[in-house]
Amino acid sequence: MIELKPFTADDYDQLIQWVDSPAFLMQWAGPTFHYPLNKEQLKDYSQTSDRISFKVIHKNSGETTGHISIGRIDPEQRKARIGKIMVPSSKRGRGIGTEIMKKMLAFAFNELSLKEVTLGVFDFNTAGICCYEKVGFKKKSLLRNHRKVGNEYWNLLEMSMTKMEWEKKKQG
Repeated sequence: MIELKPFTADDYDQLIQWVDSPAFLMQWAGPTFHYPLNKEQLKDYSQTSDRISFKVIHKNSGETTGHISIGRIDPEQRKARIGKIMVPSSKRGRGIGTEIMKKMLAFAFNELSLKEVTLGVFDFNTAGICCYEKVGFKKKSLLRNHRKVGNEYWNLLEMSMTKMEWEKKKQG
């Protein structure tokens, strides 16, 4: 259904089009970027040495249907953090997020030989939380009032998965 391909400068315009507000940018990327998102920010993001970013391609149509990255890659501790997970609003509700996560976990555990991956998700993103739990992530902690966005404070839910949990989930 989908495949992960390297995120390149040719993909910047598409990603910029998907980010339509400061709040959405914060939900998607945390404080990594500032609104409005632009090519210079994406260039800096793409050149970070401990991060690998992907565009998500629908195999049949060749259409770009999402984005994901894995960063804070620590080869010594064999840990990393999945982030910048996006499926554009027009493509949601079709299971693409689940497929993206399955592909990324296979990459993390098989290709990078990691033993644990983590992610953070704002606690109001119930669809995201359900997706992550569906593929086997476990809730670790809640960072209350983690980010101020407008006049609100957002809570961040930390989640993780080990390679052993992933292998067990695949077999189950």
